[in-house]
Amino acid sequence: MQNSQGDAALVAAVAVVGLVVVRQLRTRPVRRVGSLVAPVVFGVLGIAGIAFGVASVVKDHPLTALPVALLVVSLAVAAGFGAIRARTVRVWRAPEGAVLRKGTAATTGLWLASVGAHFGLGQWIDHAAGAGLLGTASLYAYLAISLGTQNLLVRGRAAML
Repeated sequence: MQNSQGDAALVAAVAVVGLVVVRQLRTRPVRRVGSLVAPVVFGVLGIAGIAFGVASVVKDHPLTALPVALLVVSLAVAAGFGAIRARTVRVWRAPEGAVLRKGTAATTGLWLASVGAHFGLGQWIDHAAGAGLLGTASLYAYLAISLGTQNLLVRGRAAML
């Protein structure tokens, strides 16, 4: 039963990440608030996911410092990838005055590398925890920080136009 739940969670995670990447490749206006809606939603889901992950570990044994430190590292990596990706997003002013954004092939490549980094760190977190799904369940928090960082920096670039 747990394996089918894990498979369903993996399919859902791939679908969410795929949607995020596809949206990055579309030309879209840079909005003041709109670019923060997805990171806030992912943040709420991320908090719930981390709470679930912690609960899944502590039901078997106490949570130690190593998986917590690795989780913090993972979330810092998310911010780093977001900052790097922000520099690969094209930002320009359209003739009618709207500021537009569009991700590039480099943006996509960095998203894939970012997800790979999260997957690897998530596996390490879960191994270090010895039980539970803390690393796996932190995906939405990772996405919230990564996408939020990217969007804030792209908005900053847009404001300078």
